[in-house]
Amino acid sequence: MNEILKEQFLVNNLSADQNRIIAEMNAYIGQSIQTNAHAVAVIEGAAGTGKSVVLMELVQQYLADKRYKTALVVNHPELFKAYRDMAVDMPGINPKHISRPTPLINEAQKNHQQYDVVFVDEAHLLLSKPEPYAHYRGENQLTDLMNLAKVVVVVYDFAQVFQSKMYWSKQLLQKTIGQHPSKHFDMNFQYRMITSEEQVAWMDALTAQQPMQPFPTNSEFEYKVFETAGELYDQIKQQNKAVGLSRVVATSGFPRIDGRHNVEMDSFSLPWDEWDPQRMHWAKRESSITQVGTIYTLQGFDLNYVGMIIGPSFGYDAKTDSMTIMPEKYSHKEIFKKRKDINFTEAEYKAFIANVLNVLMKRGKYGLYLTAYDDALRARLRELN
Repeated sequence: MNEILKEQFLVNNLSADQNRIIAEMNAYIGQSIQTNAHAVAVIEGAAGTGKSVVLMELVQQYLADKRYKTALVVNHPELFKAYRDMAVDMPGINPKHISRPTPLINEAQKNHQQYDVVFVDEAHLLLSKPEPYAHYRGENQLTDLMNLAKVVVVVYDFAQVFQSKMYWSKQLLQKTIGQHPSKHFDMNFQYRMITSEEQVAWMDALTAQQPMQPFPTNSEFEYKVFETAGELYDQIKQQNKAVGLSRVVATSGFPRIDGRHNVEMDSFSLPWDEWDPQRMHWAKRESSITQVGTIYTLQGFDLNYVGMIIGPSFGYDAKTDSMTIMPEKYSHKEIFKKRKDINFTEAEYKAFIANVLNVLMKRGKYGLYLTAYDDALRARLRELN
């Protein structure tokens, strides 16, 4: 495995399952290039299953092979910077072949360009509706990419959908693929976190608003609930000094106080992550230890330890002994934008918000530290700790 990929994804070697998926996908890609049928290969798996590791093993192979016109597409600004950074040091790969989807689609359509293979990481972030503000006037970015390439390889996790303009479901994906040849490659093995299956299931049950249970203790994964965000932050800073890549993250909903858009709770007050034009992505910048990460800077990235502050839009229902979701307290209104073709229910909006929490909780390889803004939720989590 390439040393640059090892550093990026915090792994030493590919697993037997990942090597098997890569071999099967190589065969399918080779076959699809020969048929020129605008085929689709779908890599599907939950957060932490190593989808991006598999994808990048394939990407470096095809981008370096000059027989093929290949591109890597990612609609996530921080991942885009990270992959371009990696490409600089990878032999035979031109960083210019890594692009955001809208610029690639617009340029290819304008100049009548065609590709052999287009790889798409975090394809659940592709636009599934027009977005003139982002200079995208098509109807569906996956459809456009399929028309431009002999084969499109896409990575999907439907539990990471959290905006209406980037809405995807299995039904919509299949409808978009239509009659084109396609093959699904399922990755249902946890790879990022050193957790047990029961511990991952606990995180999923919490965000699914199921009755709360004690966190299982059947692995070396470190889990702890803190009474204050200040104590949580102190622990994260200690881990960052000890092993690095440890950050505080939070969900939306924290109110502005005296004009400050900070995450403020007990003794804790830090600004949200900030857009920065420098090439190094947020997760690896040492200065980000003094900021609070969000889904927009951390989706797709690995940390060693994550300190999760569950925001004001999550509460606790003692009758059902479950976490509750209150969309009216979720301050990032982008997820609630209307669409002409889909009418979202309140349950679906709640699912978007739950997905954000679920993804952020699963960023840490070695441990998860939790606290909650809501007093009752925090007390119940601590009681079960």
